[in-house]
Amino acid sequence: MSVIKWSAVKELDEMRREIDKLFDEFFAPFAQRRIGYLKPKAETITPVVEMYDRGTDLVVRVDLPGVNKEDIDISIMNETLTIKGEFKKPEDVKEESYYIKEKLYGNFSRSLLLPNDVDKDRVTAIMKNGVLELIFAKKEEAKAKEIKIEIK
Repeated sequence: MSVIKWSAVKELDEMRREIDKLFDEFFAPFAQRRIGYLKPKAETITPVVEMYDRGTDLVVRVDLPGVNKEDIDISIMNETLTIKGEFKKPEDVKEESYYIKEKLYGNFSRSLLLPNDVDKDRVTAIMKNGVLELIFAKKEEAKAKEIKIEIK
């Protein structure tokens, strides 16, 4: 029969690890529910969009920093504009090299309902400084017309 030396420090350290593990397992689901606090999921990536009327046309601007124009897919079906692409992770950076990592990587998709007064066949897309700008011409009947009325 062999004798094993007992160490209070070793026992306390093992007990601390077990308690940490218990707390991590108990609180992890709660933390994950808070807007992907621990590990953001790729399906939560939503680019920032603004849409505004510029008189003769409608402008849609989408912030896509770091995305190449070749990696963006833009389509219109019925009245819905859909913009898809991918925020690609830099290949030269290893996961263990990060000190802070707040940027999300993965596929994104954003769908917007277009107003009825835009001409979906006359659209221009421009990518500049990480901002995609789509300019939709308005239909002729939708453009504001000024009619002068003479008083008699």
